[in-house]
Amino acid sequence: MLTVWGRANSINVQKVLWTIGELGLAHERVPLGGSFGGTADKSYLAMNPNGLVPTVRDGDAVLWESNAIVRYLAAKHDTGGLWPEDPLARARADRWMDWSATTLSPAMTPVFMATVRAPRGTARPAGFDAAAEKLASVFRMVEEGLSEADHIAGPRLTIGDIPIGASVARYMRMPIDRPTLPRTEAYYARLQERPAFRTHIMIPFGTCQEEWDALEKQYG
Repeated sequence: MLTVWGRANSINVQKVLWTIGELGLAHERVPLGGSFGGTADKSYLAMNPNGLVPTVRDGDAVLWESNAIVRYLAAKHDTGGLWPEDPLARARADRWMDWSATTLSPAMTPVFMATVRAPRGTARPAGFDAAAEKLASVFRMVEEGLSEADHIAGPRLTIGDIPIGASVARYMRMPIDRPTLPRTEAYYARLQERPAFRTHIMIPFGTCQEEWDALEKQYG
């Protein structure tokens, strides 16, 4: 059985859990990171020297980096599905995974932290409007990427959709102004029809209930 270490409201953990859900794989999750702590423990660092989540154990194999884990699970369990067999089709999906890490995530992080993760009532920092517009320009690229098919890399769900879809879900629910993105909005609606997406992505992404429970237990 797979073991996943990480808190359920981490987008990187969610990518792995969504993939596991799509593949119907038995797994257990160990809450870790955020209010749970544990990422600096020696036992955890022995598995993942970055001290980040997620980490996955599959038998004797231990993996970290969410996109690498998604690729591994798809290649092992769903060749021809999430993992396209055709090299060009796979490269088209793969490039969106890389782009999400190098372009989308860095643009989203400052806006996310200034809105969703900021304490209530906190004023938005200087430069917020510019950061929000930069993020909007990134999602205009997603909008263009969806101009030829229902999914980001073709007609069906692939590994490319995992990070893009998870990020779209966050962007669409963030308390900010957004440009009109009809194809992206339709894509988001299609993804919500998938049970694994609803289960693992469509959850509160500020501080989820399990984190509140952990805080209450700690500080009572």
